[in-house]
Formats: sequence, C-alpha cells, structure tokens
Amino acid sequence: MSHYSFEYPWVGLLIVLFVICHYLCHEKSQSLYFPHLDKLLLKEHYQNPLLWLLKWLGIVMAIIALASPVVSKNYNSSQKEGRDIVLIIDTSESMKQARFDAKDESKNKFTVVQEVASDFVARRVDDRIGLISFADVAFVASPLTFQKDFLQQIIILQRLGVAGKRTAINDALVQGYNMLSHSQAQSKVIILLTDGMDNMSRVPFPTLKTLIAQMPVKLYTIGIGSSRDYDGAYLKELAKAGGGIAFDANSAKRLSQIYQEIDRLEASKIEARGYEVRTYLFVYPLFVSILSLLFFLYLKNRKGAIS
Repeated sequence: MSHYSFEYPWVGLLIVLFVICHYLCHEKSQSLYFPHLDKLLLKEHYQNPLLWLLKWLGIVMAIIALASPVVSKNYNSSQKEGRDIVLIIDTSESMKQARFDAKDESKNKFTVVQEVASDFVARRVDDRIGLISFADVAFVASPLTFQKDFLQQIIILQRLGVAGKRTAINDALVQGYNMLSHSQAQSKVIILLTDGMDNMSRVPFPTLKTLIAQMPVKLYTIGIGSSRDYDGAYLKELAKAGGGIAFDANSAKRLSQIYQEIDRLEASKIEARGYEVRTYLFVYPLFVSILSLLFFLYLKNRKGAIS
C-alpha cells in the first residue's frame, strides 16, 4: 500500500517567514549576489495577478521540494521452510483386521490408514513426502515428491500382502533413513506406522540405533490396534532414539488425531519479512519552482524595460 509523506515536514514553516517578510521587509539596496531578491520580497506598487501567482508559486514549490516529498510502498514477503517427510506404512496381513472404525465397521485397519495418511499428505503443502511400504521386505513406493495428488494415488493403490505377511520394522526404517540421507532439507521427519512386532528384519536393533543417532531425523512411531498387537516398548525406544514421540492408536478416530498432532508439531516454518520502497518526488516541485521564478523575473524585467 502506498502513502505520501515529507522527510522534513518542519521545513514548511519557512512559508511563515516568507509571508512575514512580504509585509515587513523593505530592502532598499541591490544585493551583490542576488540582485533580484528585492523583486521577490517587496510588495508591488501595482498589483499584477500573474506576477503575484508566479512569485508565490515559485516560493511554495521550493519549500515543498526542500521538505522532500516521498511516496512509500510497503511490501511483505514470506519465506517458507518445508520439510522432507517419509511415511512408512505396514502392509502385512495383520492390517486386514476389521472393526477399527466405529463409524464403518466394514473398514479394516489398512483402509483407515490409507484414508488418514492421504489426508495428512494433502495438508502438507510445502513439504516433500515419500512413501515406504513394508511387510517381509521394505520397498520405496514413492520417492520424495511435491506432487501431492500423485502421492495420494500411490497410497490408495497400495495392497496388503504384496510385500509378504510378516513384519520387518528395522529394514523399513533403514530404507527411510536411506531415502533422507541425500536430503538438503533443514527438517527431516519419519513417521512409522505398524500393527506388529519385528520378526523379519535382517538389520539388528543396535545397528539401527547407531544409524538413528547419526542422522538428524525426527522419528515418530505409531502402534495401531490393541496394545497386544505390537511391541509398544520397542516403538517407544525407537522414537526416543530418534528424538520423537511414540503414539498408540486403538481406533480410527485416535489415528486421525495422531496425524493431526504430528502435523501441528511439524508445522512448516514461515519467516515473514517486510521492506519499504521509497520514491523521492522533490525534483517535480523544484522544477516547477525554478520555472515559475524564471518567468517571474523575465516578466518583471520586461515590464521594467517597457516602463
């Protein structure tokens, strides 16, 4: 938005000095350096509207120029710092368990996870998100991408049992950390969701813990189902090693709340900056002042020459 102002508004008080001099100053001798100053200050014996207008226009415009009029425009810019997020989702056969959503008991755990994860992806506007599915083995279903529509389709296309029937949590996490190893993002996050206990990984926990400690990645874990379905203590230990939080989701509603909580915890950083652009306009009243005074002196001398 633009607004007008003067850098030195107090200069406007000079107009009072000129008005006082107009009535009180009586210069009788010619000035050595400004021979026409008396013609600017002395009251005329005759009233010529054009001369009067030119004189005061020149004086007023000169004072306005000295006051330095400016036009200021304020602009705001924001710099958003997005995150690189990897979703790791369990696709073992145990995710077929139904009656997880009280509103629709026909939905199994995996269908609810697909819906909630897709909604989470839609909210992360400034982030890159990747997807890893795992069961007996872990594989990259989608690399890190800004294409949210594409990623949502990939989530919906995932099928249970494609990667096997058992659970390889450690191997899936290694895949996730490997995906983020080349990331240049300031913030990196992994969200692991499982309803089982690790019984298929080739990577032992001590090796995985060393990897977690070396990588600047926040790790959240979500155990889905009843507390007997998964190893809650193990998931807590993983989250603690990764500087994150372990969650328990025993219903579709709770799972949705967990993803919303993670969404708030990992909100994109927005840095707002404001700056002002100033355009100085003194040249315009100065130009008018010079022209007015030149015409005033020209007409004054011409009248004197004629008389």
